[in-house]
Order: sequence, then C-alpha cells, then structure tokens
Amino acid sequence: MPRPALKICGLRQPEQALAIAALGVEAIGVIAVPSSPRFVEPAARRNLFTRLQQAHPDCLGVVVVADPGEADLAALAAGQGHRVLQLHGGETPQRCGELRDRLGVRLWKALRIRRPADLDRAAAYAGAVDALLLDAWVPGQLGGTGQRLPLEWLQGFSAPMPWWLAGGITAEALAPILAGVQPQGLDVSSGVEDAPGVKNLARVELLLQALQRASSPSSPSPGQA
Repeated sequence: MPRPALKICGLRQPEQALAIAALGVEAIGVIAVPSSPRFVEPAARRNLFTRLQQAHPDCLGVVVVADPGEADLAALAAGQGHRVLQLHGGETPQRCGELRDRLGVRLWKALRIRRPADLDRAAAYAGAVDALLLDAWVPGQLGGTGQRLPLEWLQGFSAPMPWWLAGGITAEALAPILAGVQPQGLDVSSGVEDAPGVKNLARVELLLQALQRASSPSSPSPGQA
C-alpha cells in the first residue's frame, strides 16, 4: 500500500523541528493551546515555522488549536509561517468552513472518537475541511494522550477527504496498525517523546524505518492533504 504521510506533533524547539524534518517526515506540528504542556507562544511559533520553511520547504507546518476565538485569528492566518490549521475543539462543519475561508490556510479537523458511531460525524465535514484526524476520546484531554482507537472500529471506514490516524503509534506498534487500517497519514506525539515537547530523534528514525518496511517499496508516497 502507499506509504502514509507522517506528522510529528508537539515540537517546541526549532532545532529539534529541523532535525526531525531532515529525517523525512511530511509535517511538523506545534501546539497553540495554552493549557497544553507543549504550548508554544505565537512569536516562537512564527520563528520555528519560518526556519522550517526555509530549510525544508516541502515539510508542512501545522498549528494545533481548539475553538479559536476572534482574538486568536490574526496569529492563525496565512503569513504566520504555518500552512495548516488543525482544530481539536468542538468546531462545527460550519465553523470550520468559515475559518478556512477567513484564514487562507488548509484546515484539518480532529475528531475524538468515543464509540464507533462517532465515526459517522466524518461525513458532515465534507467540503468544510481538507483532512480529518481521528483520535481516541480521553476525558479532559484534547490529544497527545497516546491512547489508541480500537482498530476494529475502523474496519471499512472511509471518509470523503484524506484522514490521519493518531494515538499510540510507535515503531513497534506500526505493523499491526497498518495491517488493519489504511489512513493517508499518521500523527505522532507522545510515542516518540522523552518528555512533553521533547522528542527522541532515534525513536522518530525507528518509526520512519518501520513505516517504510510496512509499506510497499514500489508504491509512491501519497500527496499532501
């Protein structure tokens, strides 16, 4: 099968983001949720993404937010270094469409899945977002928990747009995950961390190697979402 794209999320230091991008990941995520231990201030985000774009222009810069208000939008619009806005709150399809039109960036919407029926929500976002991200529902947490969705819930799942899988993805767990589901992308944070926001480059490299082994070497990499 085609190799899924890989996003490493929750970066805080530009040097580490550049080192991980150099390994060949397709996207780097930075957290803009103040309550998160991986939170990065707007000015520091711009610096990280500017350096990332200069050194690795093919690597997508992704800002992760939750229910942004009017006061937040200026720092989330195009021109701030990132190319993707990833929403982790209760944003409706209507709100997502509005934000994509206003901000001029690609929009990914995270759906926290508590039960199999929650997957039915995916269809409502057709035309409002560029991609979906599926993550396990954990009380009081918006993401980065390392909890994995039951793979049997995803059997036969299809979405009207590209979708990414998050939660519990490591080099050791990758083969059974990809044997059961075929997302267009994988979103990884705690699975390659030594501490919140501090990534282990050796784990990232092992994950990339496992991803290559689990994918057909003759298949081309998928296009960006």
